[in-house]
Amino acid sequence: MPKVTPFKSIRPVPELAARIAALPYDVYNRKEAAAEVKREPLSFLGIDRAETWFDDDVDTYDTKVYQKAKELLDQSIADGHFIIEETPCYYIYELTMDGRSQTGIAACSDIDDYQNQIIKKHENTREDKEIDRIRHVDTTDAHTGPIFLAYRSKAEINEIVSAIKRLDTLYEFTSEDSVTHRVWRISDQETIEKLRQLFEEIPYTYIADGHHRCASAVKVGLKRRMEHPDYTGKEEFNRFLSVLFPDDQLAILPYNRVVKDLNGLTRDEFIEAVKKAGFRISFSGKEPVSPKEKGTFGMYLADGWYLLTADPSLLSEDPVEGLDVSVLQNHLLGPILGIGDPRTDKRIDFVGGIRGLSELEKRVNEDMKIAFSMYSTSIEELLGVADAGLLMPPKSTWFEPKLRSGLFIHSLSQI
Repeated sequence: MPKVTPFKSIRPVPELAARIAALPYDVYNRKEAAAEVKREPLSFLGIDRAETWFDDDVDTYDTKVYQKAKELLDQSIADGHFIIEETPCYYIYELTMDGRSQTGIAACSDIDDYQNQIIKKHENTREDKEIDRIRHVDTTDAHTGPIFLAYRSKAEINEIVSAIKRLDTLYEFTSEDSVTHRVWRISDQETIEKLRQLFEEIPYTYIADGHHRCASAVKVGLKRRMEHPDYTGKEEFNRFLSVLFPDDQLAILPYNRVVKDLNGLTRDEFIEAVKKAGFRISFSGKEPVSPKEKGTFGMYLADGWYLLTADPSLLSEDPVEGLDVSVLQNHLLGPILGIGDPRTDKRIDFVGGIRGLSELEKRVNEDMKIAFSMYSTSIEELLGVADAGLLMPPKSTWFEPKLRSGLFIHSLSQI
């Protein structure tokens, strides 16, 4: 029974929402982030990635970077760029991309639900990435980027959301990447209470995207509890910012792989090893290969594209071992290319499906030797892995469209 609660959002004034709303902090490298903040100085990315206001010789994780983030957030509020809600609200957040829409509810989720595995995860996190967001949240005293949660669709919630969406929007704009964002506010206490009760009837929620942000938010909450041993559980630091989506509206894009070399093999030796490992290979020439079903993979070498089809003996009913990313790792990337731990091996890199297959060709032509295009992990597979208490291999899922930061901010110390 997850606790999903309304909150007093700090949110943009309507006329600035489109300029402030920003892609998540971790989709940019430092150079890209600096360019985006230069293009749009009001972008919330300038707060999420405050190193963009310093010269490159200032370390990304320098203490003054986090202090700058707080300074910028406080100044933006003082300058009237943001509104602070007087009463706790829920928000409906719809994103439309390429003709497909998904609609979630912006609310706060409970850190105890994460601790007790009511909020389920499917990925491990890296400590260095956690520390960065822990320092950002703790210093700014705010959750600035929502965690993307999923839940198994519930008709009664869908009905309420549909009714709210017939009302006037709070925000409505199309971002630079052609995603249309629409937001509605729910301030009616009867509707708020009904939604709260309906979410309590759902067994679990699931982290779709934002594992590091979620772990960091929880750790800040636990830190605040230690600093305030008389806490009651009602304090805002006991919750974190989230947007919850029904599972049947979500789409996952593939997370493709590129590898720096053939592990000392010639092209012909590598092809022969792949065949012996249990993959059927067919050459497709210059026509890019986007896999159409599970157990198939595109492969790009300098001479063109190939379609790989895994022998049934390589497949598994196990929730993790049966994933295509596991099949590729366990039977090709590991034993043939020597990628023992894709989480730490510097010879492998990952390319989100949103960048397209041309990006794979580009990487092979520039700095890599071979690329693999994947068939998308399904939302059913994600939920199945989480329900089994298991973890997916790294970079198994790429969600689009991305939630924007800056549309909803949750203060950890508001009254």
